[in-house]
Amino acid sequence: MKQKKNRKGLAKDIMYCPYCGGRTELRSADGIYHDNRDGTMLYVCKNYPRCDTYVRVRPGTMEPIGTLANGRLRALRTEAHRYFNQLYERGIMSKREAYEWLSQMIGLPMSKTHIGMMGEYYCELVIEESKKLLGGTRRQRKGYYLMNRVGGYRNEINSGAAACG
Repeated sequence: MKQKKNRKGLAKDIMYCPYCGGRTELRSADGIYHDNRDGTMLYVCKNYPRCDTYVRVRPGTMEPIGTLANGRLRALRTEAHRYFNQLYERGIMSKREAYEWLSQMIGLPMSKTHIGMMGEYYCELVIEESKKLLGGTRRQRKGYYLMNRVGGYRNEINSGAAACG
């Protein structure tokens, strides 16, 4: 994100759309969300709706909750959250353990592990691997989770073994 100084000397963030290159503008979600009773704000590509790219803003701030995304990526992020959240909602692991597992799987520190920052590849990976944990027996899930905690999953990806089996 580039920073430009406004007339009063304060830094003003300027974001550009990763799909069409257009500037983004901070605006209400009215007209984009069917129901915007909460007064949600978004950074929206100036070419909306032709370019369907936006990101929600943390309430009371101008801070985006993730990166700009088109409709496909937003749908993948929603689906990734749906499967990932079930890991702790069903008691398969605690919320902290789920984020540790996710952090190990994608190779980032926990402070940088957010589905809202992921692209399509990692969202699809989160969905696939979460489904594996959700679908297995308790014993399979425990073994799979422990293997991933010690970095086994990332080692499989690096060696190409994950694609073979």
